[in-house]
Amino acid sequence: QVQLVESGGGLVQAGDSLRLSCAVSGRTFSNHAMAWFRQAPGKERDFVGGTRWSGGGPYLADSVKGRFTISTDNAKNTVYLQMNSLKPEDTAVYYCAARDSTVRLSPAQYDYWGQGTQVTVSS
Repeated sequence: QVQLVESGGGLVQAGDSLRLSCAVSGRTFSNHAMAWFRQAPGKERDFVGGTRWSGGGPYLADSVKGRFTISTDNAKNTVYLQMNSLKPEDTAVYYCAARDSTVRLSPAQYDYWGQGTQVTVSS
């Protein structure tokens, strides 16, 4: 079993930065893929970006390329989502997810999820 715990969300103004963290515990494998998704009220859960502990990536959605990046600290079993130049449309609950093998875009292909952390960007 794998447990994921996100942190770092909050209320910021447009143009600000935030860094989300996803601490991973339990049974983990070096070939696990880690991803960030987000879900705004009334909308589907969308892929933000993903990477693998063993390297490869990060892969980022077009809507966040150039503003967001993903990194890992393998010693701490932690994945980060650095978000810069935030926009009001980035407002959502952000989720960390894990699956075996490669990064996939569909949330249905992920086996493990965190509880989510709220990010609100005011204009």
